[in-house]
Amino acid sequence: MIIDGKIFDLAKVINIQHLSLGINSQIDDFCFINAGIKTEIGRNVHIASFSSIIGGGECFIDDFAGLSVGCRLITASDDFSGPYLTNPTVPKEFTNVSIGKIRIGKHAIIGTNSIIFPNVDIGEGCAVGAGALVRKNLKPWTVYAMVDGKLKELKKRDSSSVLDMERKYLESKHA
Repeated sequence: MIIDGKIFDLAKVINIQHLSLGINSQIDDFCFINAGIKTEIGRNVHIASFSSIIGGGECFIDDFAGLSVGCRLITASDDFSGPYLTNPTVPKEFTNVSIGKIRIGKHAIIGTNSIIFPNVDIGEGCAVGAGALVRKNLKPWTVYAMVDGKLKELKKRDSSSVLDMERKYLESKHA
């Protein structure tokens, strides 16, 4: 466990021994984090109120990324199609849980109330609009939003200006 950032008093973290929280990062009040197998959160990451990381799998959020209010990162899922029982009150031998991982790249931002499913990589600099359901990997430096019930690629982000600002920040007295 490495905690260099801030976890607000009303946030709840379980399996905290598996959490790494980088410098200048913060987890706001009313968040729920199950650090599961491993959860690594880089530097200058913000996890806004009412967000959660659940499932017990692995989650990696790189530097300068953020989760807006109410985001859900789901790192594992029950198999609802087979002859299994589902939910955490049932012993493991009666369930079929698929444990996965989520990776969110540097400078990525996930919009309010978005849901990220297991085994998804969000590329560096990716921006995901509010209310998105993300079930597939997303390209770096690309803006996505829900359009007519489907996640659509809208446009590219300017990576050079963001990376230039990062360089200026890291060279400043604030870093």
